[in-house]
Amino acid sequence: MSGAQMRAREDIPSAAGTHTVQVWDPVVRVFHWTVVAGCLLNLFILEDGDLAHRIIGYLVAAMLVIRLVWGFIGTRYARFTEFVPSRHRLVGYLAALAKGREPRMLGHNPAGAVMMLALMALLAAVSLTGWMMGLDAFWGEEWLEETHEFLANAILVLALLHAAAAVIESVRHRENLVLSMITGRKRSN
Repeated sequence: MSGAQMRAREDIPSAAGTHTVQVWDPVVRVFHWTVVAGCLLNLFILEDGDLAHRIIGYLVAAMLVIRLVWGFIGTRYARFTEFVPSRHRLVGYLAALAKGREPRMLGHNPAGAVMMLALMALLAAVSLTGWMMGLDAFWGEEWLEETHEFLANAILVLALLHAAAAVIESVRHRENLVLSMITGRKRSN
Protein backbone atom coordinates (compact mmCIF):
# COMPACT_ATOMS: atom_id res chain seq x y z
CA MET A 1 0.00 0.00 0.00
CA SER A 2 1.37 3.39 -0.97
CA GLY A 3 1.84 6.25 1.45
CA ALA A 4 -1.05 8.14 -0.16
CA GLN A 5 -3.34 5.15 0.31
CA MET A 6 -2.28 4.83 3.94
CA ARG A 7 -3.01 8.52 4.57
CA ALA A 8 -6.42 8.26 2.87
CA ARG A 9 -7.43 5.45 5.19
CA GLU A 10 -6.14 7.12 8.35
CA ASP A 11 -8.49 7.62 11.23
CA ILE A 12 -8.72 11.41 11.44
CA PRO A 13 -10.93 13.70 13.51
CA SER A 14 -13.79 15.44 11.71
CA ALA A 15 -15.06 18.94 12.43
CA ALA A 16 -17.46 17.41 14.98
CA GLY A 17 -14.57 15.79 16.82
CA THR A 18 -15.43 12.21 15.81
CA HIS A 19 -12.87 10.12 13.99
CA THR A 20 -13.57 9.24 10.36
CA VAL A 21 -12.06 6.96 7.74
CA GLN A 22 -12.14 7.07 3.95
CA VAL A 23 -14.61 4.43 2.76
CA TRP A 24 -16.06 5.56 -0.58
CA ASP A 25 -13.41 6.48 -3.13
CA PRO A 26 -13.99 9.08 -5.88
CA VAL A 27 -14.86 6.46 -8.54
CA VAL A 28 -17.65 5.03 -6.37
CA ARG A 29 -18.99 8.49 -5.50
CA VAL A 30 -18.88 9.82 -9.07
CA PHE A 31 -20.62 6.65 -10.29
CA HIS A 32 -23.30 6.97 -7.61
CA TRP A 33 -24.12 10.62 -8.23
CA THR A 34 -23.88 10.32 -12.04
CA VAL A 35 -26.44 7.51 -11.93
CA VAL A 36 -28.68 9.52 -9.59
CA ALA A 37 -28.55 12.60 -11.83
CA GLY A 38 -28.86 10.62 -15.05
CA CYS A 39 -31.85 8.63 -13.85
CA LEU A 40 -33.62 11.72 -12.52
CA LEU A 41 -33.07 13.59 -15.78
CA ASN A 42 -34.11 10.68 -17.99
CA LEU A 43 -37.13 9.68 -15.91
CA PHE A 44 -38.60 13.10 -15.19
CA ILE A 45 -37.20 15.80 -17.47
CA LEU A 46 -36.07 14.48 -20.85
CA GLU A 47 -38.27 12.84 -23.46
CA ASP A 48 -37.61 9.25 -24.51
CA GLY A 49 -35.73 9.26 -27.80
CA ASP A 50 -34.39 12.80 -27.42
CA LEU A 51 -30.71 13.18 -28.17
CA ALA A 52 -30.08 14.38 -24.60
CA HIS A 53 -31.91 11.31 -23.21
CA ARG A 54 -29.73 9.01 -25.29
CA ILE A 55 -26.49 10.81 -24.40
CA ILE A 56 -27.28 10.60 -20.69
CA GLY A 57 -28.19 6.93 -21.13
CA TYR A 58 -24.83 6.25 -22.77
CA LEU A 59 -23.05 8.22 -20.03
CA VAL A 60 -24.75 6.14 -17.33
CA ALA A 61 -23.90 2.95 -19.26
CA ALA A 62 -20.24 4.04 -19.52
CA MET A 63 -20.14 4.79 -15.79
CA LEU A 64 -21.62 1.34 -15.13
CA VAL A 65 -18.84 -0.30 -17.15
CA ILE A 66 -16.23 1.72 -15.22
CA ARG A 67 -17.86 0.73 -11.91
CA LEU A 68 -17.96 -2.94 -12.89
CA VAL A 69 -14.24 -2.87 -13.69
CA TRP A 70 -13.60 -0.92 -10.48
CA GLY A 71 -15.43 -3.67 -8.59
CA PHE A 72 -12.51 -5.96 -9.44
CA ILE A 73 -9.52 -3.60 -9.29
CA GLY A 74 -10.68 -0.73 -7.08
CA THR A 75 -10.19 0.18 -3.46
CA ARG A 76 -11.19 -2.11 -0.60
CA TYR A 77 -14.83 -1.10 -0.11
CA ALA A 78 -15.43 -0.80 -3.87
CA ARG A 79 -14.45 -4.40 -4.58
CA PHE A 80 -17.14 -7.01 -5.10
CA THR A 81 -15.13 -9.48 -3.01
CA GLU A 82 -15.52 -7.09 -0.06
CA PHE A 83 -19.28 -6.69 -0.12
CA VAL A 84 -21.10 -9.33 -2.16
CA PRO A 85 -22.67 -11.40 0.62
CA SER A 86 -23.02 -15.13 0.85
CA ARG A 87 -26.56 -16.38 1.33
CA HIS A 88 -25.71 -17.27 4.94
CA ARG A 89 -24.35 -13.78 5.65
CA LEU A 90 -27.39 -12.11 4.02
CA VAL A 91 -29.89 -14.26 5.96
CA GLY A 92 -28.04 -13.59 9.21
CA TYR A 93 -28.01 -9.86 8.56
CA LEU A 94 -31.71 -9.79 7.66
CA ALA A 95 -32.56 -11.74 10.82
CA ALA A 96 -30.61 -9.23 12.91
CA LEU A 97 -32.26 -6.36 11.01
CA ALA A 98 -35.72 -7.77 11.74
CA LYS A 99 -34.84 -7.75 15.45
CA GLY A 100 -33.44 -4.21 15.25
CA ARG A 101 -29.93 -5.46 16.04
CA GLU A 102 -28.19 -5.23 12.69
CA PRO A 103 -24.51 -4.35 12.96
CA ARG A 104 -23.20 -1.09 11.60
CA MET A 105 -20.75 -1.65 8.79
CA LEU A 106 -18.17 0.61 7.23
CA GLY A 107 -18.86 -0.61 3.70
CA HIS A 108 -22.06 -2.00 2.25
CA ASN A 109 -24.18 -4.08 4.57
CA PRO A 110 -25.42 -7.33 2.97
CA ALA A 111 -28.89 -5.94 2.19
CA GLY A 112 -27.38 -2.79 0.70
CA ALA A 113 -25.00 -4.90 -1.38
CA VAL A 114 -27.89 -6.92 -2.81
CA MET A 115 -29.72 -3.67 -3.59
CA MET A 116 -26.65 -2.28 -5.33
CA LEU A 117 -26.23 -5.41 -7.42
CA ALA A 118 -29.93 -5.36 -8.37
CA LEU A 119 -29.72 -1.71 -9.38
CA MET A 120 -26.58 -2.36 -11.42
CA ALA A 121 -28.31 -5.24 -13.22
CA LEU A 122 -31.32 -3.04 -13.96
CA LEU A 123 -29.05 -0.25 -15.22
CA ALA A 124 -27.35 -2.72 -17.56
CA ALA A 125 -30.71 -4.00 -18.82
CA VAL A 126 -32.21 -0.54 -19.34
CA SER A 127 -29.03 0.56 -21.14
CA LEU A 128 -29.16 -2.50 -23.39
CA THR A 129 -32.84 -2.07 -24.24
CA GLY A 130 -32.32 1.66 -24.88
CA TRP A 131 -29.47 0.89 -27.27
CA MET A 132 -31.50 -1.83 -28.98
CA MET A 133 -34.37 0.60 -29.65
CA GLY A 134 -32.02 2.56 -31.92
CA LEU A 135 -31.18 -0.46 -34.07
CA ASP A 136 -32.95 -1.03 -37.38
CA ALA A 137 -33.72 -4.62 -36.35
CA PHE A 138 -35.80 -3.45 -33.38
CA TRP A 139 -37.08 -0.08 -34.65
CA GLY A 140 -40.62 0.51 -33.43
CA GLU A 141 -40.89 -2.77 -31.51
CA GLU A 142 -43.52 -2.14 -28.85
CA TRP A 143 -42.37 -5.00 -26.59
CA LEU A 144 -38.88 -3.48 -26.43
CA GLU A 145 -40.18 -0.01 -25.59
CA GLU A 146 -42.43 -1.48 -22.89
CA THR A 147 -39.53 -3.49 -21.47
CA HIS A 148 -37.33 -0.39 -21.43
CA GLU A 149 -40.03 1.58 -19.63
CA PHE A 150 -40.67 -1.24 -17.14
CA LEU A 151 -36.94 -1.44 -16.33
CA ALA A 152 -36.72 2.34 -15.88
CA ASN A 153 -39.68 2.25 -13.49
CA ALA A 154 -38.13 -0.68 -11.60
CA ILE A 155 -34.97 1.38 -11.16
CA LEU A 156 -37.07 4.22 -9.76
CA VAL A 157 -38.83 1.93 -7.27
CA LEU A 158 -35.60 0.31 -6.07
CA ALA A 159 -33.82 3.67 -5.92
CA LEU A 160 -36.60 5.04 -3.70
CA LEU A 161 -36.30 1.98 -1.44
CA HIS A 162 -32.52 2.43 -1.40
CA ALA A 163 -32.85 6.11 -0.43
CA ALA A 164 -35.41 5.30 2.28
CA ALA A 165 -33.15 2.58 3.68
CA ALA A 166 -30.21 5.01 3.73
CA VAL A 167 -32.27 7.54 5.71
CA ILE A 168 -33.54 4.88 8.14
CA GLU A 169 -30.06 3.43 8.65
CA SER A 170 -28.68 6.96 9.11
CA VAL A 171 -31.11 7.50 11.97
CA ARG A 172 -30.64 4.03 13.48
CA HIS A 173 -26.84 4.21 13.44
CA ARG A 174 -26.63 7.97 14.06
CA GLU A 175 -24.60 8.51 10.91
CA ASN A 176 -25.37 10.59 7.82
CA LEU A 177 -24.98 8.02 5.03
CA VAL A 178 -25.91 10.53 2.32
CA LEU A 179 -23.11 12.83 3.50
CA SER A 180 -20.69 9.90 3.51
CA MET A 181 -21.48 9.30 -0.18
CA ILE A 182 -20.55 12.94 -0.80
CA THR A 183 -17.39 13.13 1.31
CA GLY A 184 -16.38 9.47 1.12
CA ARG A 185 -15.80 9.41 4.87
CA LYS A 186 -17.63 7.55 7.61
CA ARG A 187 -17.32 7.43 11.37
CA SER A 188 -14.59 4.93 12.28
CA ASN A 189 -16.37 3.37 15.26
